[in-house]
This record gives sequence, structure tokens and C-alpha cells, in this order.
Amino acid sequence: MPGLTLLSHTLRLPRRSFLLAFSVLLLGTTSLAAAEQWHAGLAKAKITPETGVWLAGYGSKRAPDGKLHDIWMKALALEAPGGERAVLITSDFQGVPKSMSDRVFKKIKTKYDLERRQIMFTFSHNHCGPRLGDDLYDYYPTTPEQDKTVAEYTDRMVEKTVAMIGEALDNLAPATLKQGNGHTTFAVNRRNNREADIPNLLKAGKALVGPVDHDVPILTVTRPDGQLAAVLFGYACHPTTLSFTKICGDYPGFAQLEIEKNHPGTLAMFVNTCGGDQNPLPRRKVELCEKYGHMLAVAVEEALKQPLQNVSPGLKTAFTYVDLPYLKVVTRADLEADTKSGSAIKQRWAKRLLKKLDQGETFPSAYPYPIHAWRLGKETLMIGMGAETVVDYSLRFKREFGPGTWVCGYADDMISYIPSKRVWLEGGYEGGSNLYEYGRPAYRWSEQTEDLISETVHKLVKQVE
Repeated sequence: MPGLTLLSHTLRLPRRSFLLAFSVLLLGTTSLAAAEQWHAGLAKAKITPETGVWLAGYGSKRAPDGKLHDIWMKALALEAPGGERAVLITSDFQGVPKSMSDRVFKKIKTKYDLERRQIMFTFSHNHCGPRLGDDLYDYYPTTPEQDKTVAEYTDRMVEKTVAMIGEALDNLAPATLKQGNGHTTFAVNRRNNREADIPNLLKAGKALVGPVDHDVPILTVTRPDGQLAAVLFGYACHPTTLSFTKICGDYPGFAQLEIEKNHPGTLAMFVNTCGGDQNPLPRRKVELCEKYGHMLAVAVEEALKQPLQNVSPGLKTAFTYVDLPYLKVVTRADLEADTKSGSAIKQRWAKRLLKKLDQGETFPSAYPYPIHAWRLGKETLMIGMGAETVVDYSLRFKREFGPGTWVCGYADDMISYIPSKRVWLEGGYEGGSNLYEYGRPAYRWSEQTEDLISETVHKLVKQVE
């Protein structure tokens, strides 16, 4: 071994030379160890709007009336020993539209030379946060003044996101990554349990029905001095406990605040795994929101007390779009009928799309759906999926790819509900003809949706093996 050869030579040197040679050997060993470890950088940015941006997620005018707490974007930058980098963004936004995230990705490529595959922009789907860009545009009875306010706020968020990513990259420093798993139970499958029945069912101790994912995956970032720098954690549930006009982060916001209070100097980061058909029930009270946030924080704390698995240094990232076809693209006749007999949301949507047809536009037959696969060491696989994925995707991919698999919905683009084959066949809100609410030129996705997504996920996972 080179180190032993050097040491054997130093045994015949004077004491001063011996110490010098030993120091060189020690420094070389330390440098080698440093080169073989993770580097992680963290940053955060306050996104609490200071102007009258309406709150997002419900089809009504909700001008903000104060706040329960500030809301945030946070960034975790990772660098593996070979120099490969990736940045995960978490946020308290309801939905980041493609028109905004694409601007961020373009600026990051120009400024920091990070490719699309290296950035995942997640949002909690919090319904007490601000509107962004053209997300759910037809959903709201908006005004020209509100459109201008939202556009200006969105422009500021683009610049703030880019600056935050730059700060996280500047803060890259040696770190250890570990993973674990917690458990909590407040998410309820809203398709299989009537909301009005939940309190009595729980009181009677009766089991709720329908698929759920009560796992709370965690990933910790620890500095060489033992300081817990960050905790990334997930849960599959809509942040729709509250529907009033005070700004807050709903239950994920309260969970993050509690974890950061318990661990001063630590950044708590939340991702919504696949909560498209899951609700926190019962709901609509601040006390319940605080309760669910506490339950989630306790699940994280319990996981932190267990032996965590080291995530070995190493990073591979892959990304692609898969075209998800619509079942049927709307026609002029469809839209004209909807301007007369549809809901207020559908009428706004139909009128807007008719104007596009009048201007000579044609509608695409499919939508580019974003999918990520990130491999962290040999132990962690992160799958990032756009929009409101239902819980079946999380359960399926964790079963197929095994322990250490995260399936993050609500990444990059707030497209619509993304049904599994089961949900598509059952129909209902998440699987039926509601795409108009999201501005799409169709009523429903094709039955091929899950098959196309699954095939693409498997191809990406093979690329990062």
C-alpha cells in the first residue's frame, strides 16, 4: 500500500522530517475522505405575498386577510464525489404551473449550467398560499387588476427561486445523508369515505376504507460536527384542512415549524408524496390543522430516534416528458354548448378556448408529463411526478422498486389530477371529466395514462441504476 511504503521510509528520517512526512500522509488521507463524501447546501426564501394575491386552490375570490405564519420555499443542493449535482426545491405553493417552472429551469441552465434532470421543483399543494401565473386560471372569477398582481408576484417568485438555488449551491459543504421512515394516520381516502361520516366512524372505532399511504419517509442532512442541518420528509395527503383567507402552510406548514423549533438551526422540508385522492379528515378548523401538523412532526421525530440508514455517496439523475393523450380533444361545438349550460368555471374555460380557435390555434392531442428518477447512492430512489397523482402510484412504485423509494407527486407542473387505471375506471372527480378545471383542451385523460407513466418510470429507473 502507498501509505505503508511512505511510512516505512519515514522511520529512517530525523524526527522533524518524520513529522512532516506524517502530516503529508494525514492530509492526503483526509483529502481522500473528503472527496468521497456528500456535499449539501441549503437555502430558503420567504414567499408570503405582500400584495393582494388571492389564495389558490378553491374556485372563488379569496383575498388574503392576514396570516397564521409565513410561508416558504426551500432548496437542498446535493453534490456527489464525482461532481454530479442536483437541487430539490420544496415550497408552500398550491401549484407551480409549467409557464413558471420552465422560466426557472431556463435561467438555472444559463446561470448555473444545471440541466433539467438536475432540478425538481415540488409544491405542497397548500390551499392557503398564493396563486401563481396561469395555474387554474379559469377556476377563479378573476379581474384584470388581479391578473396583473398575480403576474408581478409570479415574476418575483421566478427571480427569488433562481437566487435561492444559487445560495444553496454556494453553501455546499461536507455532509452525511441518512434515511428512515415514520408513520402517521390522519390521511383518509376521500373517494371511499364520505366526509360527513368520518367523525362518527372514528368515534365508533370503525375502520375507514380505500387505499392510503401512511408512510412518512425522511432524509436527514448532518454536518461533520454532528449538527442536523436538514430533514426532508413526505406524506401523501391534500393540504386542505383550511379554506379561509389567512395565509399559512396548512398542516405541512405547522409540521415544519414544529420540527424546526425542536431542532434549532435545522431546515425542515416537506414533499407531498401522492396525495391526490387523500384528505385530512375531519377538517376546516385551525385546531385540526395544528393537530395534523403535530401528528406529522411526531412521526418525523419518532423516525429520527430510530437507527437511520446511511446513504452512500453517489448521484445519478434522469428526466423526460411522456405525452399523455387526451381521451378526446374538445371541438368548437363542445365549447359553444359549454358556454351556455356549463358551470361558471366551465363557461369561462369554454369562452377562453373559443377565442383561441377564433385566432387560428389548434389544440394538441396530448400533454407533456414530467417524470424524474434520482438515485442517491445505492439506498435511495426518488421518483418525481407532475401534478396531482393519486395514491396508487406511490403504493405501486414502492412495491416494485423496494425500500428506500420515494414517490413525489406535485413536481414541476400543476397539470391536473393524474388517475391510476383503477381510478380512471371508477370515474369520479379524480378520474373523470374534470380536465377543463385545469384549462386543458379536453374533458378526460386516456385510459392509457397509468401504463404510459409506469413504462416511462421504469425506463428512467434503469438509466440511474
